[in-house]
Amino acid sequence: MTSTASHDIPAPDLAALKAEAAACRVCAHVLPLGPRPTFRASETARVLIIGQAPGTRVHETGIPWNDRSGDRLRDWLALDRETFYDEGRIAIVPMGLCYPGRDRNGGDAPPRPECAPLWQKRFRAALPAVELTLLIGIHAQTYWLGDARKRRSMTETVRDWRAMPDGLIPLPHPSWRNTAWLRKNPWFEEEVVPELRRRVGRLL
Repeated sequence: MTSTASHDIPAPDLAALKAEAAACRVCAHVLPLGPRPTFRASETARVLIIGQAPGTRVHETGIPWNDRSGDRLRDWLALDRETFYDEGRIAIVPMGLCYPGRDRNGGDAPPRPECAPLWQKRFRAALPAVELTLLIGIHAQTYWLGDARKRRSMTETVRDWRAMPDGLIPLPHPSWRNTAWLRKNPWFEEEVVPELRRRVGRLL
């Protein structure tokens, strides 16, 4: 088990948990497009992807990472769509299960704060086969890394990926808004992406 396993709660029945999450309406009154929890999970999944929250295209289709960000993420992982969406091998549980709306700058708003405390540790406890967890973006890293992240920036956290707890790799968000970040930080694609591909390939 990786360090993201939840030892303080019993392992829930995954089928019941998925049904409960799919029916969640806790944030319905503040979600601009209404609730549409989007996630994938299987007891046999060996890789867990924890991102931010669905965007509008994902909300429309109900398919996680079904957008340009997902294209870039799949490129980082060297996976085709068929493998990426094989629920038996890859679980996807974002910090916010539903599209949260826009922020003042026109980007996606942060995940709703109600969501992660409801679902993150329960889903992690129900995924016993996970050996590698990808923490994509500052929200996932803040929630799961705790003292390992402290008050460091996302860039500092990702750059220190070798020192992370076993089974965890922090990543920047693959949004095309981060293209400039990738240009300024060539070490990510030179050092982190090859190791990411190696670990994912070994598990899948």
